[in-house]
Amino acid sequence: MREGLTSPEGFEALVREHQTAVFRTLTRLTGGGAHVEDLAQEVFLRLYRALPNFRGDAAIATYLYRITYNVAQDEWKRRRRERTHIAETPAQDEDETSWVESLPGDALQQHARNPEQLMADAQMQQAVEQALRGLSDVERAVLVLYHQEECSYEGIAAALELPLNTVRTHLHRGRKKLAETIQTTVPAVATRHHNDMSTQVPAVAGRRL
Repeated sequence: MREGLTSPEGFEALVREHQTAVFRTLTRLTGGGAHVEDLAQEVFLRLYRALPNFRGDAAIATYLYRITYNVAQDEWKRRRRERTHIAETPAQDEDETSWVESLPGDALQQHARNPEQLMADAQMQQAVEQALRGLSDVERAVLVLYHQEECSYEGIAAALELPLNTVRTHLHRGRKKLAETIQTTVPAVATRHHNDMSTQVPAVAGRRL
């Protein structure tokens, strides 16, 4: 298995399969910008170097998330040293799934949303991004892996090398902080979304809060 992954063809296929998830996760963890491509290259470089020692105890995706998290941690440390801040509005690729998704419906329903609703969605999206930056590093990582990447508790525990109960605790605390920050930042928008929950619940990527 390792021999196949480390061959030029095998590793190229591995990169193609996982690069979207790596870019998406790095963007959520560190903010959008040109630096994401450099970080992604570092992730795959570390993966390539580590593959000869990969025993297959965990899925390759879990192994890759662990490396992605470590690269993000290095980026956070670098920024702290330089006293820099994450950009206010992370860039989003066309294929990137918004944390606050559009309300369920087909294309006609989507186009039927009025300007006020679209503005409210944009405000909520910005509030979520801002709230994410206020979380601790590990809380942010747990929320991103669970809600955006739809990892299981066990997968997150393996990727971040944390006890299962600790993952649950960080997820609970992160959700609570996220909700409180959003309510404080844009109370009117948050209330509007909350009132919609009886039929349409704002989603964080594939999983709803």
